[in-house]
Amino acid sequence: MKINPIPAGDHSVTPYLIIKGAARALDFYQRAFGATKLMRIPGPGDQIGHAEILLGDSHIMLANERPQTNDFSPQTLGGSPVPLHLYVPADAMFAQAIAAGASIEAPMEKNFMATVLAPCWTPLRPPLAAVHARRRGVAGGNRAARLAAMGKAA
Repeated sequence: MKINPIPAGDHSVTPYLIIKGAARALDFYQRAFGATKLMRIPGPGDQIGHAEILLGDSHIMLANERPQTNDFSPQTLGGSPVPLHLYVPADAMFAQAIAAGASIEAPMEKNFMATVLAPCWTPLRPPLAAVHARRRGVAGGNRAARLAAMGKAA
């Protein structure tokens, strides 16, 4: 019997977030964005050894920082070069995220992909970088044209 290499419900790529204070981040994702906790395996002390959440239709794995295995958090590294973008019904979700402790780095604005975008950070600053809400569909070629019209390189 052939076994699918991708677990049921997962996509080909699944982010794994390494966070100082992963338990607080897990709680924040649930309160701010309605994430569903699928699994939580305790680590040493009150830390998370491994957890999985469902955020929208996407699985995200997370755990506490483990310097002994070279798993460092954005807090230790001074940031992350890998932002996550979350597509949500914007207005209500922004208010919910702020009430849960998020800071919005800039006001919502339309961008070249016809989405409303707001840079957003959790209280712990793990790599959730922006919250998007689509206002209308824009085909791939039109995105490039919109970006060029804005005077930015594609």
